[in-house]
Amino acid sequence: MKSRLLAGTAAVALALVGAVLIIFYAQGADQRALRTLDTVDVLVVKKAAPAGTPVNDLAASLSTEKVPAAGVSKSALRNLDDKAGTVAAVDLIPGEQLLAERLVPPTDATDQGAVKVPAGFQEVSFQLEPQRVAGGRISPGDHVGIALSFKDGAYKPNTVAETTQLTLRKVLVTVVQSAASAEKPAEGESQDTALPQGAFMITVAVNDLDANKIIFASEFGSLWLTKEPLDAQDNGPKIERKEVVYK
Repeated sequence: MKSRLLAGTAAVALALVGAVLIIFYAQGADQRALRTLDTVDVLVVKKAAPAGTPVNDLAASLSTEKVPAAGVSKSALRNLDDKAGTVAAVDLIPGEQLLAERLVPPTDATDQGAVKVPAGFQEVSFQLEPQRVAGGRISPGDHVGIALSFKDGAYKPNTVAETTQLTLRKVLVTVVQSAASAEKPAEGESQDTALPQGAFMITVAVNDLDANKIIFASEFGSLWLTKEPLDAQDNGPKIERKEVVYK
């Protein structure tokens, strides 16, 4: 009887020891996997930071993460020790490694974003969602087409039909401001394919008459932009309506 009791106690003790060993093994699995992959500590953007952000203000937006050496960019930074006095040259997107070329002297950042307004033109700004600004791929110096849409129509008096027209063509973009972030790309996916989120503030250079059209459409209709290079084909203005859209 006593021997059976001792055997049972020993079995329970062995089971407990085994369970504890399994738990410790599981907890150490990630560390062993990382050691196998030969990891490197790099700075990774955790919170979106707009272009022009001083390096001293970036710390709260960054974290140090262990990344497999094979996936580390050549210019990825491990710390900010030698970057005093610099600012972000571009908008920093969550999930990306902080690269050395992303931090530049303030004067360089200003020069990169400067677009001269043509003589006689003025600037006007409006805010749009990413899908309305070519997926957020518009930058200062680009040219855009601006389509104006009205739910109650605008092509003739007393109409109730919806209308859209690509009214303004090859408009110069002077400033792009973004509160946008991007979803972290899936494994094997490039950052360019990540879905942008948030709003974009677009500033363009136009004459006074076109500025008036943009303001009116922003107030009483809606805007949509195309990314339109100077050599893009222009087939003339066409008012799009439901009854003719398939023709």
